[in-house]
Amino acid sequence: MSTPRKNKFFATLDTFATVFGSAAAVSAAVEAGRAPKAKHLDTLGIDPVAFRNIGKL
Repeated sequence: MSTPRKNKFFATLDTFATVFGSAAAVSAAVEAGRAPKAKHLDTLGIDPVAFRNIGKL
């Protein structure tokens, strides 16, 4: 009975690590003046095309 609970815990932990890693990668890319990878933006729920249009008129 404890196996499904452990699996849910580790799945939640993995999701947290993935989101945190993507946030760190996007932040580092922006600070360095580079465009972040689309997969990291998607993980954070940000549209990559819309992100790249920020600041363009």
